[in-house]
Amino acid sequence: MSNQRDDERRPDRQGQTETLTRRRLKRPPLYRVIFHNDDYTTRDFVVMALMRYFHKSHAESTTLMLQIHTQGKGIAGLYPLDIARSKQLQVESLARDYEMPLKLTIEADDDGQEEDE
Repeated sequence: MSNQRDDERRPDRQGQTETLTRRRLKRPPLYRVIFHNDDYTTRDFVVMALMRYFHKSHAESTTLMLQIHTQGKGIAGLYPLDIARSKQLQVESLARDYEMPLKLTIEADDDGQEEDE
């Protein structure tokens, strides 16, 4: 029914079908938030920070904390730049409040690959 009404309003388009064009959207670049191991920050603090700010389960947080401890660093998540920086600042601020030298860094992950709208 709506096609008839469209045809009545636009006589120049009677009987034509409309072709939809799908635009390609560029996904914002993502950044890795990386925790770095140090000799003073407690394992419990790292687990708590991963659970609170990165919404990881206790098991995921513990596994990642052990990776950070044994390998020197670990990726907590991938985020657009503004969110990655916010998480970095929140965790480092909390670490300072607890007098721990925990350091996080941010690294580019990709170059904003295209995806369908």
